Amino acid sequence: MTDQVEAQGGSTKGQLTGRKVLAIFVVGFGLIIGVNLFMAWNAISTFPGMEVSSSYADSQTFDDRRFAQQELGWNASVEVEGDLLTLTLVDETGRPVYPAELDALLTRPTNQLEDQQLAFERGPNGVLQAPVEVSEGRWRLRLTGTARNGAEYRHNITFSLRD
Repeated sequence: MTDQVEAQGGSTKGQLTGRKVLAIFVVGFGLIIGVNLFMAWNAISTFPGMEVSSSYADSQTFDDRRFAQQELGWNASVEVEGDLLTLTLVDETGRPVYPAELDALLTRPTNQLEDQQLAFERGPNGVLQAPVEVSEGRWRLRLTGTARNGAEYRHNITFSLRD
């Protein structure tokens, strides 16, 4: 066939041949697969996805823990001003609450790079305060602790900061 094209005074230049179609498919699908692999690696490396070590074991006492926490009647709110995070933790009557134990982890919902373990101190008006290093964006404060009556306390507060 090449002889016929050349005999007619033409060439295969500019024609869509099988090799060109194959090259287009290989490059196109290679690009798609490469981007997908990059995105999957990036997603896995920035967020472990694990909330609890055993979902089944955690579910066995979930209702009991939930009822005990509801009986506490605690309300929590967060405010960030500059490099100071203020946690207001009050009971149903609005009085400040100080748990027997309280661990606080400030995280980004999408990665672990900016996670900060907070050390609260009592501030004015019964609030708890801790120094933080935060930037604009979405944050989550994970509170875990124990009330003075022994009830387990868990609470996640998600909030956004804007400049």
